[in-house]
Amino acid sequence: MSTACFARVTEELARGWMSLAGAIGGHSVITYLISTFGTPEQRERYLPKMADGSIRATMALTEPGGGSDLQAMRTHAVPDGDGWSITGSKTWISNAAHSGLIGLLCITDRDAKPAHRGMSVLLVEPGDGLTISKKLPKLGYRGIEACELIFDAMRVPGHAVLGGTPHQGWPQMMRGLEVGRIQVASRAVGVGQAALDAAVRYAQERESFGKPIWQHQSVGNLLADMATKIRAARLLTLDAAERLDAGQRADMEAGMAKLFASEAAMQVALDAVRVHGGYGYSKEFDVERYFRDAPLMIVGEGTNEIQRNVIAAQLIARNKI
Repeated sequence: MSTACFARVTEELARGWMSLAGAIGGHSVITYLISTFGTPEQRERYLPKMADGSIRATMALTEPGGGSDLQAMRTHAVPDGDGWSITGSKTWISNAAHSGLIGLLCITDRDAKPAHRGMSVLLVEPGDGLTISKKLPKLGYRGIEACELIFDAMRVPGHAVLGGTPHQGWPQMMRGLEVGRIQVASRAVGVGQAALDAAVRYAQERESFGKPIWQHQSVGNLLADMATKIRAARLLTLDAAERLDAGQRADMEAGMAKLFASEAAMQVALDAVRVHGGYGYSKEFDVERYFRDAPLMIVGEGTNEIQRNVIAAQLIARNKI
Protein backbone atom coordinates (compact mmCIF):
# COMPACT_ATOMS: atom_id res chain seq x y z
CA MET A 1 0.00 0.00 0.00
CA SER A 2 1.01 3.62 -0.28
CA THR A 3 2.60 5.42 2.66
CA ALA A 4 -0.48 7.67 2.79
CA CYS A 5 -2.75 4.64 3.12
CA PHE A 6 -0.42 3.15 5.72
CA ALA A 7 -0.63 6.39 7.70
CA ARG A 8 -4.43 6.27 7.79
CA VAL A 9 -4.44 2.60 8.81
CA THR A 10 -1.98 3.41 11.59
CA GLU A 11 -4.17 6.30 12.74
CA GLU A 12 -7.21 4.05 13.02
CA LEU A 13 -5.29 1.39 14.95
CA ALA A 14 -3.96 4.03 17.36
CA ARG A 15 -7.42 5.51 17.78
CA GLY A 16 -8.45 2.19 19.26
CA TRP A 17 -5.24 1.24 21.06
CA MET A 18 -1.94 3.01 20.54
CA SER A 19 0.10 0.00 21.64
CA LEU A 20 -1.27 -2.00 18.72
CA ALA A 21 -0.13 0.66 16.26
CA GLY A 22 3.20 0.76 18.09
CA ALA A 23 3.73 -2.96 17.56
CA ILE A 24 4.02 -2.34 13.82
CA GLY A 25 6.09 0.84 14.20
CA GLY A 26 9.67 -0.39 14.22
CA HIS A 27 8.54 -3.45 12.28
CA SER A 28 7.36 -1.23 9.43
CA VAL A 29 10.67 0.67 9.35
CA ILE A 30 12.69 -2.55 9.04
CA THR A 31 10.27 -3.81 6.39
CA TYR A 32 10.84 -0.60 4.43
CA LEU A 33 14.63 -0.84 4.81
CA ILE A 34 14.76 -4.44 3.59
CA SER A 35 12.38 -3.83 0.69
CA THR A 36 14.27 -0.68 -0.36
CA PHE A 37 17.92 -1.54 0.35
CA GLY A 38 18.02 -5.28 0.98
CA THR A 39 19.66 -7.83 -1.27
CA PRO A 40 17.36 -10.20 -3.20
CA GLU A 41 18.28 -12.91 -0.68
CA GLN A 42 17.40 -10.68 2.29
CA ARG A 43 14.06 -9.73 0.75
CA GLU A 44 13.22 -13.36 0.04
CA ARG A 45 14.35 -14.52 3.50
CA TYR A 46 12.48 -11.96 5.60
CA LEU A 47 9.70 -10.05 3.83
CA PRO A 48 7.14 -12.86 3.36
CA LYS A 49 7.41 -13.84 7.03
CA MET A 50 7.30 -10.21 8.13
CA ALA A 51 4.15 -9.73 6.06
CA ASP A 52 2.28 -12.72 7.50
CA GLY A 53 3.40 -12.08 11.08
CA SER A 54 5.71 -15.07 11.44
CA ILE A 55 8.54 -12.61 12.19
CA ARG A 56 8.13 -9.47 14.27
CA ALA A 57 10.95 -7.00 13.70
CA THR A 58 12.33 -4.14 15.72
CA MET A 59 14.93 -1.45 15.14
CA ALA A 60 17.73 -0.82 17.64
CA LEU A 61 19.25 2.66 17.63
CA THR A 62 19.12 4.27 21.09
CA GLU A 63 21.93 3.58 23.56
CA PRO A 64 21.96 4.09 27.35
CA GLY A 65 24.49 6.94 27.21
CA GLY A 66 23.57 8.43 23.85
CA GLY A 67 19.83 8.95 23.52
CA SER A 68 19.14 10.88 20.33
CA ASP A 69 22.87 11.53 19.78
CA LEU A 70 23.49 8.67 17.37
CA GLN A 71 26.93 10.06 16.49
CA ALA A 72 28.00 9.07 20.03
CA MET A 73 27.13 5.43 19.35
CA ARG A 74 29.41 2.85 20.97
CA THR A 75 27.88 -0.45 19.88
CA HIS A 76 30.21 -1.83 17.28
CA ALA A 77 30.81 -4.87 15.10
CA VAL A 78 34.23 -6.09 14.02
CA PRO A 79 35.05 -8.56 11.25
CA ASP A 80 35.14 -12.13 12.54
CA GLY A 81 36.03 -14.68 9.90
CA ASP A 82 33.31 -14.50 7.29
CA GLY A 83 30.99 -12.63 9.66
CA TRP A 84 30.83 -9.94 12.34
CA SER A 85 31.16 -9.90 16.12
CA ILE A 86 28.87 -7.38 17.88
CA THR A 87 29.56 -5.76 21.27
CA GLY A 88 27.52 -3.04 22.98
CA SER A 89 24.04 -2.26 24.22
CA LYS A 90 20.82 -0.61 23.11
CA THR A 91 17.93 0.54 25.27
CA TRP A 92 14.23 1.41 25.08
CA ILE A 93 13.84 -1.08 22.24
CA SER A 94 10.15 -1.71 21.54
CA ASN A 95 9.12 -5.22 20.43
CA ALA A 96 12.44 -6.54 21.74
CA ALA A 97 11.18 -9.42 23.89
CA HIS A 98 9.19 -10.99 21.05
CA SER A 99 11.28 -9.91 18.09
CA GLY A 100 12.58 -12.43 15.60
CA LEU A 101 14.65 -9.85 13.72
CA ILE A 102 16.56 -6.78 14.92
CA GLY A 103 17.59 -3.99 12.57
CA LEU A 104 20.71 -2.92 14.45
CA LEU A 105 22.50 0.33 13.64
CA CYS A 106 26.10 0.03 14.83
CA ILE A 107 29.67 1.10 14.11
CA THR A 108 31.53 -1.15 11.66
CA ASP A 109 34.46 1.21 11.03
CA ARG A 110 35.61 2.93 14.23
CA ASP A 111 38.19 5.00 12.34
CA ALA A 112 35.66 6.70 10.08
CA LYS A 113 35.36 10.49 10.32
CA PRO A 114 32.68 11.66 10.86
CA ALA A 115 31.39 8.66 12.79
CA HIS A 116 28.24 8.13 10.72
CA ARG A 117 30.34 7.20 7.68
CA GLY A 118 31.37 4.02 9.50
CA MET A 119 27.89 2.80 10.47
CA SER A 120 26.03 -0.23 9.13
CA VAL A 121 22.61 -1.77 9.62
CA LEU A 122 22.93 -5.42 10.59
CA LEU A 123 19.94 -7.76 10.36
CA VAL A 124 20.32 -9.71 13.59
CA GLU A 125 18.34 -12.78 14.60
CA PRO A 126 18.28 -13.35 18.40
CA GLY A 127 20.65 -16.05 19.62
CA ASP A 128 23.81 -16.73 21.60
CA GLY A 129 25.61 -13.59 22.65
CA LEU A 130 22.45 -11.48 22.97
CA THR A 131 20.76 -10.82 26.30
CA ILE A 132 17.33 -9.15 26.36
CA SER A 133 16.43 -7.48 29.66
CA LYS A 134 13.07 -7.61 31.37
CA LYS A 135 10.49 -5.00 30.41
CA LEU A 136 11.37 -1.44 31.39
CA PRO A 137 8.61 0.23 33.47
CA LYS A 138 6.75 3.01 31.66
CA LEU A 139 4.17 5.72 32.40
CA GLY A 140 1.96 4.65 29.50
CA TYR A 141 2.16 2.72 26.23
CA ARG A 142 2.09 -0.41 28.36
CA GLY A 143 0.71 -2.81 25.78
CA ILE A 144 4.10 -3.22 24.15
CA GLU A 145 7.37 -4.03 25.85
CA ALA A 146 10.53 -1.94 25.82
CA CYS A 147 13.77 -3.66 26.79
CA GLU A 148 17.53 -3.31 26.82
CA LEU A 149 19.63 -5.37 24.39
CA ILE A 150 23.13 -6.41 25.45
CA PHE A 151 25.46 -7.78 22.78
CA ASP A 152 28.43 -9.72 24.13
CA ALA A 153 30.64 -10.65 21.18
CA MET A 154 27.55 -11.90 19.36
CA ARG A 155 28.49 -13.37 16.02
CA VAL A 156 26.38 -12.81 12.91
CA PRO A 157 27.08 -13.95 9.34
CA GLY A 158 28.50 -11.64 6.70
CA HIS A 159 25.21 -11.59 4.80
CA ALA A 160 23.57 -9.87 7.79
CA VAL A 161 24.73 -6.47 6.47
CA LEU A 162 21.72 -4.70 4.98
CA GLY A 163 22.24 -4.44 1.23
CA GLY A 164 25.43 -6.51 1.41
CA THR A 165 27.80 -3.51 1.59
CA PRO A 166 28.98 -2.26 5.00
CA HIS A 167 29.22 1.38 6.13
CA GLN A 168 26.00 2.40 4.34
CA GLY A 169 23.84 2.25 7.47
CA TRP A 170 23.46 5.95 8.23
CA PRO A 171 21.73 7.06 5.00
CA GLN A 172 19.72 3.83 4.99
CA MET A 173 18.42 4.34 8.52
CA MET A 174 17.78 8.05 8.01
CA ARG A 175 15.58 7.17 5.05
CA GLY A 176 13.81 4.56 7.15
CA LEU A 177 13.20 7.10 9.90
CA GLU A 178 11.17 9.18 7.46
CA VAL A 179 8.70 6.27 7.43
CA GLY A 180 9.05 5.86 11.19
CA ARG A 181 8.30 9.51 11.92
CA ILE A 182 5.27 9.49 9.64
CA GLN A 183 4.10 6.39 11.48
CA VAL A 184 4.57 8.07 14.88
CA ALA A 185 2.76 11.17 13.63
CA SER A 186 -0.11 8.93 12.54
CA ARG A 187 -0.21 7.33 15.97
CA ALA A 188 -0.38 10.78 17.54
CA VAL A 189 -3.27 11.74 15.26
CA GLY A 190 -5.08 8.54 16.25
CA VAL A 191 -4.66 9.16 19.98
CA GLY A 192 -5.66 12.79 19.56
CA GLN A 193 -8.73 11.81 17.55
CA ALA A 194 -9.76 9.32 20.23
CA ALA A 195 -9.39 11.99 22.93
CA LEU A 196 -11.37 14.47 20.84
CA ASP A 197 -14.14 11.93 20.18
CA ALA A 198 -14.41 11.19 23.90
CA ALA A 199 -14.53 14.89 24.77
CA VAL A 200 -17.18 15.69 22.15
CA ARG A 201 -19.35 12.82 23.35
CA TYR A 202 -19.00 13.71 27.03
CA ALA A 203 -19.60 17.43 26.38
CA GLN A 204 -23.01 16.56 24.93
CA GLU A 205 -23.99 14.11 27.67
CA ARG A 206 -22.82 16.10 30.67
CA GLU A 207 -24.95 19.04 31.79
CA SER A 208 -24.24 21.90 34.17
CA PHE A 209 -26.26 25.01 34.97
CA GLY A 210 -29.13 23.60 32.95
CA LYS A 211 -27.41 22.97 29.61
CA PRO A 212 -24.86 20.66 27.95
CA ILE A 213 -21.37 21.75 28.90
CA TRP A 214 -20.29 22.28 25.27
CA GLN A 215 -22.59 25.32 25.24
CA HIS A 216 -20.41 26.96 27.88
CA GLN A 217 -17.93 29.06 25.96
CA SER A 218 -14.88 27.81 27.88
CA VAL A 219 -15.66 24.21 26.94
CA GLY A 220 -16.79 25.01 23.40
CA ASN A 221 -13.55 26.87 22.74
CA LEU A 222 -11.55 23.88 23.94
CA LEU A 223 -13.40 21.58 21.54
CA ALA A 224 -12.92 23.96 18.63
CA ASP A 225 -9.18 24.21 19.21
CA MET A 226 -8.84 20.46 19.71
CA ALA A 227 -10.61 19.66 16.44
CA THR A 228 -8.54 22.22 14.53
CA LYS A 229 -5.23 20.85 15.86
CA ILE A 230 -6.09 17.26 14.98
CA ARG A 231 -7.21 18.17 11.47
CA ALA A 232 -4.01 20.16 10.89
CA ALA A 233 -1.90 17.28 12.25
CA ARG A 234 -3.62 14.80 9.94
CA LEU A 235 -3.05 16.98 6.89
CA LEU A 236 0.63 17.53 7.74
CA THR A 237 1.06 13.77 8.15
CA LEU A 238 -0.60 12.94 4.84
CA ASP A 239 1.44 15.64 3.10
CA ALA A 240 4.67 14.02 4.31
CA ALA A 241 3.41 10.57 3.31
CA GLU A 242 2.46 11.70 -0.19
CA ARG A 243 5.88 13.33 -0.63
CA LEU A 244 7.57 10.06 0.32
CA ASP A 245 5.31 8.16 -2.09
CA ALA A 246 6.41 10.54 -4.85
CA GLY A 247 10.03 9.51 -4.26
CA GLN A 248 11.06 12.86 -2.83
CA ARG A 249 13.15 13.56 0.24
CA ALA A 250 10.75 13.95 3.16
CA ASP A 251 12.88 14.30 6.29
CA MET A 252 11.78 17.89 6.91
CA GLU A 253 8.12 17.15 6.20
CA ALA A 254 8.15 13.97 8.30
CA GLY A 255 9.83 15.88 11.11
CA MET A 256 7.21 18.64 10.91
CA ALA A 257 4.40 16.09 10.98
CA LYS A 258 5.86 14.21 13.92
CA LEU A 259 6.60 17.43 15.84
CA PHE A 260 3.21 19.04 15.33
CA ALA A 261 1.09 15.90 15.64
CA SER A 262 2.71 14.71 18.85
CA GLU A 263 2.48 18.11 20.54
CA ALA A 264 -1.13 18.38 19.38
CA ALA A 265 -1.96 14.92 20.73
CA MET A 266 -0.49 15.80 24.11
CA GLN A 267 -2.46 19.05 24.33
CA VAL A 268 -5.68 17.49 23.06
CA ALA A 269 -5.38 14.63 25.55
CA LEU A 270 -4.90 17.14 28.38
CA ASP A 271 -7.85 19.21 27.17
CA ALA A 272 -10.00 16.07 27.01
CA VAL A 273 -9.20 15.53 30.69
CA ARG A 274 -10.27 19.13 31.35
CA VAL A 275 -13.57 18.59 29.52
CA HIS A 276 -14.25 15.51 31.64
CA GLY A 277 -13.43 17.37 34.83
CA GLY A 278 -12.78 15.06 37.79
CA TYR A 279 -13.84 12.04 35.76
CA GLY A 280 -10.96 12.68 33.38
CA TYR A 281 -8.59 11.68 36.16
CA SER A 282 -10.36 8.37 36.68
CA LYS A 283 -9.44 5.06 35.07
CA GLU A 284 -13.16 4.59 34.38
CA PHE A 285 -12.73 6.88 31.37
CA ASP A 286 -10.33 6.27 28.48
CA VAL A 287 -9.04 9.86 28.41
CA GLU A 288 -6.81 8.97 31.38
CA ARG A 289 -5.03 6.41 29.19
CA TYR A 290 -4.75 8.79 26.22
CA PHE A 291 -3.05 11.30 28.52
CA ARG A 292 -0.49 8.66 29.61
CA ASP A 293 0.10 7.35 26.07
CA ALA A 294 0.54 10.71 24.34
CA PRO A 295 3.99 11.66 25.77
CA LEU A 296 5.59 8.68 24.04
CA MET A 297 5.14 10.34 20.65
CA ILE A 298 6.93 13.48 21.89
CA VAL A 299 10.09 11.67 22.97
CA GLY A 300 10.00 8.60 20.68
CA GLU A 301 11.50 8.22 17.18
CA GLY A 302 13.77 11.21 17.85
CA THR A 303 12.69 13.77 20.44
CA ASN A 304 10.83 16.84 19.27
CA GLU A 305 13.91 18.89 20.03
CA ILE A 306 15.76 16.73 17.48
CA GLN A 307 12.90 17.23 15.01
CA ARG A 308 13.36 20.99 15.29
CA ASN A 309 17.07 20.57 14.51
CA VAL A 310 16.24 18.47 11.44
CA ILE A 311 13.64 20.97 10.23
CA ALA A 312 15.96 23.96 10.68
CA ALA A 313 18.88 22.24 8.93
CA GLN A 314 16.77 21.19 5.97
CA LEU A 315 15.09 24.58 5.77
CA ILE A 316 18.49 26.22 5.33
CA ALA A 317 19.79 23.50 2.99
CA ARG A 318 16.81 23.92 0.67
CA ASN A 319 16.92 27.71 0.72
CA LYS A 320 20.60 28.59 0.60
CA ILE A 321 21.43 32.12 -0.52
